[in-house]
Amino acid sequence: MIKQIQKHELRLGMYIHSLGSPWMTHAFIRSRFMLRKEADLRRILESDIAVVHIDTLKGLDTLGGTAQEPPAPRVGTPYLEELAAAERIRDEASAIIQALLLDVRMGRQIQVEHLEPIVTRITDSILRNPWTLVSLCRIREADTCTFRHSVSVCALLILFGHHLNLDRATLQEAGIGGMLHDIGKMRVPDHILNKPGLLTEAESTIMRDHVRLGLETLAQTPGVSSLVMQVTAEHHERCDGSGYPNGLRAGQISLLGRMATIVDAYDAMTSIRVYTSGIEPAEALQRIYQLSPEGFDVELVEHFIQAIGIYPVGSLVRLESNRLAVVMEQNRGGLLRPIVRVVYDIGRDLALPPYDLDLSLPEHAGDGVLSHEEPDAWNLDPSAFLT
Repeated sequence: MIKQIQKHELRLGMYIHSLGSPWMTHAFIRSRFMLRKEADLRRILESDIAVVHIDTLKGLDTLGGTAQEPPAPRVGTPYLEELAAAERIRDEASAIIQALLLDVRMGRQIQVEHLEPIVTRITDSILRNPWTLVSLCRIREADTCTFRHSVSVCALLILFGHHLNLDRATLQEAGIGGMLHDIGKMRVPDHILNKPGLLTEAESTIMRDHVRLGLETLAQTPGVSSLVMQVTAEHHERCDGSGYPNGLRAGQISLLGRMATIVDAYDAMTSIRVYTSGIEPAEALQRIYQLSPEGFDVELVEHFIQAIGIYPVGSLVRLESNRLAVVMEQNRGGLLRPIVRVVYDIGRDLALPPYDLDLSLPEHAGDGVLSHEEPDAWNLDPSAFLT
């Protein structure tokens, strides 16, 4: 979102939303542009401009007021090479969590140890390629929402934690917490859980009780760690105390809890459900940012955006070359220069045989992501190009 900074905090890769002086007083033709050239940075630093406004959803941020370099690229398995393994892991994870949640519904004790091997495989997949499995979790139908939501929150928490350099053991616990965070919903009546419309006040009260019911179930389950309990207990808390069940404030919510609030909200916003088709990832990120810092930890939101990209995998984007493309993979060195799959020529109104483009390469320096596009406006389904 729009943020005011001192000019000495500027760095290449930031998106200038406005320069802190009238247009006639500076030498730039445009007031809004991506800061890509050392010469432009030097001109601003040598000018009388004191402050500038940057758009952190279109470029890099200072992360707390001190300029930091983006994480170095991590060498791993390319998206397409990881795809087959990620598909198997997603389907097996969905089947395992479905069986486990059915046990809860039937009143049987769950076996958390059954989750550990699949969460290990999810972690391994994300360490090989941070975005492949996460992108596949977006492909789901309304009737599989509960199970796939659990898998998606698991994968997103591991990806988030990996970006924050959490240790492997903590990633494992975060993943199990993501799998189990909504376990209490299995004790909520179906007519409320799957109601196609707004809940009444009484129904909302019952729905919110899923956190308590989940904690009650986990307390009776051997082998559940305190970190797993944190994710379940705190994923609906909010930094300003407006969340539930305990109205905790930012300083009272654990790190994994604050991460889970962001991840759960993001996946809920982008999910297909019986009552909504969900919104696009870029729009969800913008809404979450707008709700910070009252609702969410703003610094963690910024880290989450860096982890999954300003335009997350699966987003439909318009390129500067007037083509439509689907984001396939992020490039850590430039949030606006991902690997994309070009699918449509806007100027010629022509569907193209899909081909991949790495916008970070020098030969594509004149191209880049211009904007997010609504798939419905183009009658395109981005998920169809992810596999």
